[in-house]
Amino acid sequence: MEEDADDGIRSDSLCFINDHVGFQGSIKTSPGDFIVTEIDELGRLVSKATDEPLCEISKTQPDPSNCVKKPKLNTQTVDLECENNEEAANSPGRSPAGHSEGDRVQPAGSDRDSEKENSVRCATSKCEVESVGLLSSLLDESTHTSLDHFARDVKEMWNSRTELTEPSPELSLGRILDKRQRAALHSAVRQTFPFLITVGNNSEVVVKPSLEYKELSHLVSEEEALGFFRYLDAKKENSKFTFQPDPNKDHRKAVHHFLNKKFGNLVETKSFPGQSHSAGNPNTAITVRFREKAHGKRSHPEGERRRAVYTAFTLQKENLEMFEAIGFLAIKLGVIPSDFSYAGLKDKKAITYQSMVVRKVTPERLKTIEEEIKKKRMNVFNVRSVDDSLRLGQLKGNHFEIIIRNLRNQPNDSANLRERILEAIENVKNKGFVNYYGPQRFGKGKKIQTDRIGLALLKNEMVKAIKLFLTPEDADDPVNKAKKYFLQTEDAKGTLSLMPEFRVRERALLESLHRFGVTEEGCVQAWFSFPHSMRIFYIHAYSSRVWNEAASYRLAAYGPKVVKGDLVCLDEDADEHLPSSKVHLVTEEEESADTYALHQVVLPVLGYNVQYPENKVGRWYQGVLGRDGLQACRFRVPALKLNVPGCYRHIVKHPHNVSHRLVHPDAAELRAEGPHADDTASSLALSFDLDASCYATVCLREMMKDDI
Repeated sequence: MEEDADDGIRSDSLCFINDHVGFQGSIKTSPGDFIVTEIDELGRLVSKATDEPLCEISKTQPDPSNCVKKPKLNTQTVDLECENNEEAANSPGRSPAGHSEGDRVQPAGSDRDSEKENSVRCATSKCEVESVGLLSSLLDESTHTSLDHFARDVKEMWNSRTELTEPSPELSLGRILDKRQRAALHSAVRQTFPFLITVGNNSEVVVKPSLEYKELSHLVSEEEALGFFRYLDAKKENSKFTFQPDPNKDHRKAVHHFLNKKFGNLVETKSFPGQSHSAGNPNTAITVRFREKAHGKRSHPEGERRRAVYTAFTLQKENLEMFEAIGFLAIKLGVIPSDFSYAGLKDKKAITYQSMVVRKVTPERLKTIEEEIKKKRMNVFNVRSVDDSLRLGQLKGNHFEIIIRNLRNQPNDSANLRERILEAIENVKNKGFVNYYGPQRFGKGKKIQTDRIGLALLKNEMVKAIKLFLTPEDADDPVNKAKKYFLQTEDAKGTLSLMPEFRVRERALLESLHRFGVTEEGCVQAWFSFPHSMRIFYIHAYSSRVWNEAASYRLAAYGPKVVKGDLVCLDEDADEHLPSSKVHLVTEEEESADTYALHQVVLPVLGYNVQYPENKVGRWYQGVLGRDGLQACRFRVPALKLNVPGCYRHIVKHPHNVSHRLVHPDAAELRAEGPHADDTASSLALSFDLDASCYATVCLREMMKDDI
């Protein structure tokens, strides 16, 4: 980057925050010297065998201090049992329209009436028990009590026939930062109290009375109204809800009208007669079912619609790029790469363990290819069925086991090597490291790094982005020969014949280019041969590069002092996906009082929904956007269905659970090294944990004071 106009500070080089001397050594000498194991959201190493689902709801939550985020809550586990059987439709009894619950007169019934009533109550009771349990895991005791009191007050108001005032009463349940937890809370509240509605406002969950419920409860019984709204919220595919039989045609018409007016975009209604099949049959009942979603030009018949299959597993790979591993698995399983989801990217030159989910593949099918997988330096275990895919960032962090070999002092440093090593480890444990994105995010050593492709995509330069992706390295091998041929000829078909079969991504891209042409539109279609996670990866790489430069500029401009206009995170446990509401702008008074420390300072990762510092760093960001031609960029690429809201990232991070062991050479090694050999240690075994999105190579760089 060019010099800054304000003070000439350059920001194109990475800096350090510790002042120790450091040491030198070799990392990643072999894949076994660098072992990475994902830590799931419950704080478990994914390499450990487990039969539990990835994101199981548990009443016993882990210690919050040990988790970046709470475990994913699967609202589909709240089984409502609202679908009524055919026997229910044969049960007589319906109150006429216009009667309130207190006025409603039920006809003297048969045993079936009481059976029906009991079944409704049983289903309702089970829903309440499960939903209350879910609420207890999501809300603290005080908020849960306030919610119970609010619900009771609303019911008492309605039972006393008091009309709700405007605005209607409401209760805030507080801010829930995790999107999945908010969704679970919305559903749990509505399942427990179907006469309430929940609305979201900037991560805040607010509860209000449901006027639709009140209106429906004037038409049908309270049990039916409760059951219907629970059914509606559960959205259980292929399920139905049947009201009690109703002999009054005008009343049924009123119920049909209400349901279609209020919920017609979600459900459809129909009256089904009982066994006599006559229009005036007293057993005629209204059945509700969800509208089918259209699949292209034709909808699938109800009998053909099946629930999606998801299989979770731990992937172990050695010296293999993750996307190459996914491509291989996709071919063997007969699916496409976008059917795989994962929580984070992992190093190539390492042995890595990570969680993955593949859809449209059963556990049994995955297990049939285990032997073929092993031939590719991979393995799969912990194979089990789950309810949903993974998303990027759905992990607590990573555990690293690293061996640094060929230890030696920095040039011109004659101090004791052991002391240098111990000093470096202690400094980084206590003071942390600059939280740069690691070189592997950009394609270390590549002629064209990933951030350049991302910048082209942000500028909607689709052809340029394709050509950057297919730019050859200097090596004279079949892959680079094929790429060179493409740049010379733009002959996608000919290049495809030259590209080796194992280069799955390049071949998928070339097949699309052959079909659609090397035009702007053709290149857009070609990018869609990549899954969404891969398309957006390149834009994230550009944002990451800018963040690295920004961090260097911020530290060079202001050092460790927190100054006016800095952004700080007020939530100690927040990850980098924290919302702007958790970010605070430092005031002049707070700077003078040294209110905040450097580890609380965050910088924005570019996107359309971030706040910039209000000091020289903010002006620096604007200068970078101008430099790269993104002054008007809204960080959305509609053509590729990419939206980049941005986030915030801490400048400084600390490793956790650090342990180390200096390994001495044996006598034979010492004799081989000669009489002046340092008898301290020849290698260092390090073990530590890092939060999600932190890089071990960056942490090691700070320890060793050496670009690695």
